[in-house]
Amino acid sequence: MRVLILGSTGAAGVLLIEEVLNASHTVVVYARSPEKLSEETRNDRRVTIHKGELDNESALSAAMEHVDAILSALGPSVSRGPLHPSGEPLAHAYSLVIKLMKTHGVKRLLALGTPSITDSHDKFSLKMSVIVAGVRTLAHTAWKDVVAIGETIRKEGDTLDWTIVRVPLLSNSGDKEFVVGYVGDGKTGYWLTRAGFAAFTLQELTKNEWVKAAPLVTLP
Repeated sequence: MRVLILGSTGAAGVLLIEEVLNASHTVVVYARSPEKLSEETRNDRRVTIHKGELDNESALSAAMEHVDAILSALGPSVSRGPLHPSGEPLAHAYSLVIKLMKTHGVKRLLALGTPSITDSHDKFSLKMSVIVAGVRTLAHTAWKDVVAIGETIRKEGDTLDWTIVRVPLLSNSGDKEFVVGYVGDGKTGYWLTRAGFAAFTLQELTKNEWVKAAPLVTLP
């Protein structure tokens, strides 16, 4: 499978590249600063690199040619959360991605999300409500962009096979264990490793168990 990875230079994106390559797929990277990737990744013959901004339609379209699926680790920077730009730039980027997917006949999209994107299957969780309220208060523009990402994918991606991979608080541990469900269901928690996000995303790419769904993925 030929897989386009967005958000590939961030911590979660780097792990996505590793998971996809380890599963014997080929990778297309589209990034503003691909030089941030390791030399090993940049020199890997299984990796094709396209440099460009998320609003550059022609460059993004070129990267999408002959792609079977798109995996995205795009999201607001944790360190810049309160400084995230207004205007929902990531949601607008997804709108362009979806438009080009339809043009190129690419059906499968797996996108990083958070519990700020709500789902009808969610149940009340006081702790998760506090976490989301904290993000909404302290990083309001980032919260608005994440919510808009969910709305954009659900509305504009109506003909696509999308999955919004909602993750709670993230850590850099190498633990790849995860459980999948919804907020407040009694089995999901409040933490996940970035390695676990990458592992679930690759599994879902092949199993397609959560198409047109927004599951919460957490540590057991």
